[in-house]
Amino acid sequence: MLPNNLKPFKSNKQNLLRVGPRKDGGYIIDQRVIKKSRTVITCGLNDDWEFEKHYLKLNSKSKVIAYDHTVNKKFWKMRFKKDFLALIILKKISINKILDVFKYINYKFFFKNKNTHISKKVVLKKKNKNEISLKEILDKETNVILKIDIEGDEYKILNTINKEQKKINLLIMEFHNISKNISKIKKFLFNSKFKIIHLHGNNYGGVDKFNNPNVIEVTLLNSKKFSVKRQKSTQKYPIMGLDFKNLKRREDIKIRFND
Repeated sequence: MLPNNLKPFKSNKQNLLRVGPRKDGGYIIDQRVIKKSRTVITCGLNDDWEFEKHYLKLNSKSKVIAYDHTVNKKFWKMRFKKDFLALIILKKISINKILDVFKYINYKFFFKNKNTHISKKVVLKKKNKNEISLKEILDKETNVILKIDIEGDEYKILNTINKEQKKINLLIMEFHNISKNISKIKKFLFNSKFKIIHLHGNNYGGVDKFNNPNVIEVTLLNSKKFSVKRQKSTQKYPIMGLDFKNLKRREDIKIRFND
């Protein structure tokens, strides 16, 4: 069971909205942040910007700034070779999978003009030109939706997130290796004005020996900017019609809390 600290606070159902696909890459937000947010900052991009694309349809006045040092020329060359080979040997026969071969073109079209991808690693303290600190990222920003999926490095920047919380309306975070890092998450939440409004187990990561997810996707709302109810949610997670399997061929993870 997950500790009660991680149990979401009660939300009005009409406020919760899924942005992005009904699979991996889709996340739950509070609709109230849409009109008040100017920028989506994504830390950890890989080859998926469906959330960002969907969000801009909801608020075309916003912009996207993404940071991921692994997405570079080498990344795209390797991806194209892999996808093209799969297409030749007929492993990719659906329209979507054929389009995946040309993902780079999609990338170039999306990240232009007001939308930017910066190939730098997000760190606590910058040590070289290929790195950037979260403090520097947020330096001149206000009213941000901050989305973080940096494969375990999220724990290094939790203190910075709390220090810069006035600039952040909504935080979407993927926490990895939960059982090993639960005390860090508790400490972050204790010192934070961010309140969990949604939680989903990422079934790509599997479960630990207690059947808790190893990876959780968490949505946190800034309670200094938006009202959050004091009561904890009575919902069962995942929520039908709102949550979907990250990996379709594997069962979704039922979340239990230590009430």
